[in-house]
Amino acid sequence: MKELIKSIESLKNSDISNIIDERINQFSTVLKSGLDEIFKELCFCIMTANCGAKKCIEVQQRVNNGFLTCSEEDLQKRFKEFGYRFPNIRAKYIIEARSYLSELESKLASDIDESDLRDWIVKNIKGLGYKEASHFLRNISYPNYAIIDFHIIDLLVKYCIIEKPKTLTKKKYLEIENILKEIGDKVKLDLDKLDLYLWYMETKEVLK
Repeated sequence: MKELIKSIESLKNSDISNIIDERINQFSTVLKSGLDEIFKELCFCIMTANCGAKKCIEVQQRVNNGFLTCSEEDLQKRFKEFGYRFPNIRAKYIIEARSYLSELESKLASDIDESDLRDWIVKNIKGLGYKEASHFLRNISYPNYAIIDFHIIDLLVKYCIIEKPKTLTKKKYLEIENILKEIGDKVKLDLDKLDLYLWYMETKEVLK
């Protein structure tokens, strides 16, 4: 763990820190922008499962308000036109997610415990597991969730902090999240920022 902490501290003192701070500031604007923007971010995170972030960002920008207004068939057509990998099932999930908009708005406005909020999202929004639900909440400015994808797992394995899990169950996800919280405490970073540093270490990019 010491070597990883050393690498993170080095990045914190580099120009990358400014880019990451800017990205975090962008996340903070989404929650203030209203339910439409929040829902578009939810749709982005539904899209990201087993699909590259860059492609999903491109498609999200092109569909834009269509996430709010398109029929399932029209959304499928747009996904296909834009070269998105899972047009049918993800269009179905997004249309179904619309029915939870008012309840989602209420949950976000309440004082619900953060772990309960994520559990509610995983239970009710099809297409979102713990990784995608954490991704969504991070992207609307919740700082205390870890986005444990294969990039993060590979990095932790590389530094001999964990063994590569065969499957990422809820129990295993939370175990790894607690390890990341420990790392975050040592480098004085919330999980939202820590994720961006770790992702940059693996990909040399800062996306969302």
